[in-house]
Amino acid sequence: MTAPAATDSMPQAGLLDTKRNQLVIRLLLISAFVVILNETIMGVALPRLMKDLSITATAAQWLTTAFMLTMAVVIPITGFLIQRFHTRPVFITAMTLFSTGTLVAALAPGFEVLLIGRIVQASGTAIMMPLLMTTVMTLVAPASRGKTMGNISIVISVAPAIGPTISGLILSVLDWRWMFLLVLPIAVGALLLGAARIQNVTTPRTIPIDVISIILSALGFGGFVYGLSNLGGASAAGWLPLGVGLIALAVFILRQVHLQRTDRALLDLRTFNSRNFTLAISMLGISMLALFGTIILLPLYMQNVLGMTALASGLLLLPGGLTMGLLAPFVGRIYDRRGTTILLVPGSILVSAAFWAMTMLAQTTPPWMLMLAHITMSAGLALLFTPLFSAGLGSLKPSLYSHGSAVVGTVQQLAGAAGTALFIAVMTSQSADLMAQGVSEVSAIASGIRGAFLCGAIISLVAIPAAFLVRRPPLGDAVESTPAH
Repeated sequence: MTAPAATDSMPQAGLLDTKRNQLVIRLLLISAFVVILNETIMGVALPRLMKDLSITATAAQWLTTAFMLTMAVVIPITGFLIQRFHTRPVFITAMTLFSTGTLVAALAPGFEVLLIGRIVQASGTAIMMPLLMTTVMTLVAPASRGKTMGNISIVISVAPAIGPTISGLILSVLDWRWMFLLVLPIAVGALLLGAARIQNVTTPRTIPIDVISIILSALGFGGFVYGLSNLGGASAAGWLPLGVGLIALAVFILRQVHLQRTDRALLDLRTFNSRNFTLAISMLGISMLALFGTIILLPLYMQNVLGMTALASGLLLLPGGLTMGLLAPFVGRIYDRRGTTILLVPGSILVSAAFWAMTMLAQTTPPWMLMLAHITMSAGLALLFTPLFSAGLGSLKPSLYSHGSAVVGTVQQLAGAAGTALFIAVMTSQSADLMAQGVSEVSAIASGIRGAFLCGAIISLVAIPAAFLVRRPPLGDAVESTPAH
């Protein structure tokens, strides 16, 4: 489909197409913000849920990890869905799943049903993000993508960043079920509005779906993250599923390489033929590890070490979320005018600096210092997301946009789930060892959190040299997916 580059000579039909495209993108942005918000809304609530549902920290963190893991498993299928079906039915399916999952979670009598509700929510969320990205890449001209991707960055970064704040506000006056009851009418409203106003903007084509690839995808991503979350001890509880996951992922990749020769791949990996796309995706993975690992750890630190309330914890994280939201539109404009390096280099340095600062968190750290570190990390992530999305997907040819969007979403969620699982595993393992040696619980948790942030700090260093290598694609027609830059 032709990108809408409006000119004075554009016929009336073209102007109508432009208005239609803008409406579709706005509705998708609003709906995506609602669904992505729920990805991290459980963060501040974990201590409350551990008490109310009598579950451990490891079990509780699966309310967040299972959400991201489900997305990582479902998102590869969205490349097929977006190519096979019209925009409107795909949107309706996504929002129906999300609304149903929200209702199940709100009415859940215990942990197991609550977890099921989160998984159903995630299935809808998984469809929404690639649908939004593919639609934007199809409809928006290359010269204007930075501005639109800036709006998407608000959805992807700010929505999860303010999730803890919103849940903190809710938990200060209401039961945890209201985190879902308050979202439900908004989700249903977005579903009804989208069903009434969204028009089809893509042209479907008949393509087969490979069931074996779906099974391999579920085994691979599921085994990988489940294994990672259980690596706290010497038993096979973590290593066995991790090994199974890695083997399944290897077979999945080989099968996609074979199927893509005849354009039948569930997830077309020819996207990685673009060096620019590969570099951008690698940096995005590190960024999402930082974002979600931090979102899961900071509430635990603030409540269990500093003794802050859920409300205070959420409010302390609010300035960071607002920072990302305020910077995103400006970052998009800078990208359109100046390219990637001016944004990615300082962004990667800020994220790494914030990580290293958080390796020094102690029982007596003033809350304002913690807030400053979080704002620094948020500013760095704001500088990273828009150029990484725009430069990465812009390096692909149009026929690979849906698969590129699916790859972006898969890596994003897998990195987020892995970051959450890794940080919790390091914190839990180190804290348990110290408590076994007679160290107080608060001191042991503080030390475990420092150890988790140290892992993140070391990983964050990898993104700095990569930031110099990502380039903005040429501003003409979409470039071919070939090694370049």
